[in-house]
Amino acid sequence: MRAMRKSSGKTYYYFDRGIQSDGSRPFVPLGSDYLEALRKYADLSIKAVKPAATFGEAVRRFQVEALAERKPSTQKDILWSLPHLLEFFDNPPAPFAGIKPVHVRAYLDRRAKTAPVRANREIAWFSVIWNWARERGITDVPNPTAGVRRNKETGRTHYVTDEELEAIKAEACQPLKDAIDLAYLTGQRPADVLKLNETDIRDGALELRQNKTGMPLRIALTGELGQLVSRLIENKRSHSVRSLALLVTEKGVAMSKPMLRRRFDIAREAAAANPKNKESAIRIRAMQFRDLRAKAATDKADSAGDIRQAQQQLGHASVTMTEHYVRKRRGAKVSPTK
Repeated sequence: MRAMRKSSGKTYYYFDRGIQSDGSRPFVPLGSDYLEALRKYADLSIKAVKPAATFGEAVRRFQVEALAERKPSTQKDILWSLPHLLEFFDNPPAPFAGIKPVHVRAYLDRRAKTAPVRANREIAWFSVIWNWARERGITDVPNPTAGVRRNKETGRTHYVTDEELEAIKAEACQPLKDAIDLAYLTGQRPADVLKLNETDIRDGALELRQNKTGMPLRIALTGELGQLVSRLIENKRSHSVRSLALLVTEKGVAMSKPMLRRRFDIAREAAAANPKNKESAIRIRAMQFRDLRAKAATDKADSAGDIRQAQQQLGHASVTMTEHYVRKRRGAKVSPTK
């Protein structure tokens, strides 16, 4: 509280708000009565001291204001990450100014013991929420993830051979065989394969928009793919329940992600346990359904002799991405010295 003596000899009291962002320094008059001025000063001081915003508060606002704008799969990933982030950065609540790069490093090291790659995804969402809070004036503290190296990641290098794929198909039910063939022949991600339906067939092609990138794509219904799609549609005519989805169960119900995962796991384990596949059992157990996309790209590049055709089929933005995707699986095909 500041006291100012006027020319009349009377003293007046003021609340000093300090230097503002615009350079001004406002004073709030409190009157000439010292005790009354003191009471007003106390009230203003309490209102002026605003608790520092915490990361936990920003998370809760983000969930209410921004989460619904994300895709369902993205929402699920964020919600999976938040409990881990809040346990570390909001227990006890930490103000933004109190979170430093060293704390981000500590989080990555702690989570690296059990889930190093997942930790990188969680810190990515931490950064998204922090930047969102900065844009809305919740904080102006710089993002502490800047310059912090993430845990080392190694991409998948497993290439599925024709023999390994046939071993799994030999143990698969018909709906799973159809899913494997459709995924391989289209070269699309599992989620994009599962969402394909009859209404996507236009002018002799399968039209889709990839979930991950939003890239539109048309795949000609020729050759083996054309035969497969025709057979899938024809087989559904016998079902009492008629779904528009191309991939359905024995009862005609659209194949879901959990259904596909369970059927693939069962067939893969049966193939690995088959004595005929003893030498390749380890590789069979290492296979994932998503590896079919990489196999499709590799086989397409080898058969066509042009990796750009594989790039177009996969919907990659650049051929460099496809080269990295293919070469890590099987290596570049080269000619001998002589």
